[in-house]
Amino acid sequence: MHKFMSSDIEKGPLEIENLEVQSYEMNVYLVQLTIDGNTGLVFSDKDQPMRFYSAGHIREFFAHCEVANSFMTHDTPYDEMIGNPPKAKHSMALPFSMDLPY
Repeated sequence: MHKFMSSDIEKGPLEIENLEVQSYEMNVYLVQLTIDGNTGLVFSDKDQPMRFYSAGHIREFFAHCEVANSFMTHDTPYDEMIGNPPKAKHSMALPFSMDLPY
């Protein structure tokens, strides 16, 4: 899996084939990109997966990029703990708009 460094993304516009927002908690999101056939997470300069804390944070960070396809997947570790059935093997992808509201 490829690593996309946040500092490289901030340098200039990129053409992103897929931008997947992975929602894990109420306000913790990771972003996985596909660029030129390479897929991987966005990493911070501390070499850790970069955490985003809102949809707006993601939209602003990638505002200078051209995103062909964007979607959100949700995963929670609590399903079985709260009596829900075991989670599906495949996550459901929901549309995610990259348009800034202002």
